[in-house]
Amino acid sequence: MITEETPHTAGATGLSTHIQRLLNRTRAFDLRHPWVWDATLTLSWAGAALVDAAGGWQNTARDPSVPARLVLVLSLALSLPLYWRRRRPMTALAVMSCAALVSDASGAFLQAAYLQTLPVFHLALTRPPRALLWAFALILPPLVTGAVRFPHETWDQRVIPALWAYALVALLGFVVRSRRDHTAGLVDRARRLEVERDQEVRLAAAAERTRIAREMHDIIGHNLSVITGLADGGRYAAAKSPERAAQALDAIGTTSRQALDDLRRLLGVLRDDEQEAVRDPQPTLADLDTLLTGVRKAGLAVELEVRDEPAAQPLAPGAQLTVYRVIQEALTNTLKHAGPSARATVLLAYAPKELLVEVVDTGTTTAARPHQDQGQGQGLTGMRERAALYDGRLDSGALPAGGWHVRLRLPLEGSPS
Repeated sequence: MITEETPHTAGATGLSTHIQRLLNRTRAFDLRHPWVWDATLTLSWAGAALVDAAGGWQNTARDPSVPARLVLVLSLALSLPLYWRRRRPMTALAVMSCAALVSDASGAFLQAAYLQTLPVFHLALTRPPRALLWAFALILPPLVTGAVRFPHETWDQRVIPALWAYALVALLGFVVRSRRDHTAGLVDRARRLEVERDQEVRLAAAAERTRIAREMHDIIGHNLSVITGLADGGRYAAAKSPERAAQALDAIGTTSRQALDDLRRLLGVLRDDEQEAVRDPQPTLADLDTLLTGVRKAGLAVELEVRDEPAAQPLAPGAQLTVYRVIQEALTNTLKHAGPSARATVLLAYAPKELLVEVVDTGTTTAARPHQDQGQGQGLTGMRERAALYDGRLDSGALPAGGWHVRLRLPLEGSPS
């Protein structure tokens, strides 16, 4: 049900907000300068006690002949300890109870004795509950002494109402304490949630940086290897076949432009402008022919063999990107390390539960190849990380007859693991 906000309710809401803001500012000032409020409250009640000591105390006294000097001292003893009520409430209550005991025993019955409710409130607010037992032991003797020495009133008129007053003040202290603790708990929980959100953001940013670094490695490493192979081939062809050299230069230009486009697309997501970066589709298995064409132009003879390809592609786009990058990385390593006469074969074999991807080359096994996965999260290590994202398994190594193989097993979607 939607209700229309009237000017009256809007004004009440604004007033409530203004009052809450004022209270928050007052609390903040008190936390910074607690002595200001303590001194103000103490001087106010001390002034009221001294006014009562000027003659008003005789209206409630059981013995109006109590010396004025004693009344003055007792009035100050019942009011000045309030300055320490927050820091040392039990000490302040003890001093005030002694003054109250003398007041009731002498018959002055000063009204300032009820100022003991303030230390009792702070005991309930800041101290363990057992501290109220000691407070009760301090408050009760003056009341009993006055009732015994001046039995003009029954116990239920003199002692019981006073004890009820102190009990209600203690209960108020417990209520305020409970609400304060609840608010503090909410604040702490909000801070913890904020810290957890910050950690999640940092982890997400780190994961995104890792993803971008991996993509940049794949793009730059592969395309530079292709460009290097084309440049080497063009250099040898320049003397004998200028036409093939020109073709190599054209292929270098095409590969360079493609690499720059890929880098611009990838780095576009890091811009801080409000427009969302335009993202072209990531490579899939349908782009393998383009990848292999570029590798062949770089001088590596490579063949693709597909076995038992299903009618419908069972791999998600992310898994297809993983297969594409693994093949790209394996062929890039072959271009780098296998030698000029190497040949490579790419096999995609579909089984009921998994896809087998195998890249085998006939190149030489140099000392560098077994260690090419020791980079900082790149190379074969990056391929293993990609495979692990989709519960895949990747292994690689030298073949007994020479050459190198990279094998990836990736579960198909919907198949039991």
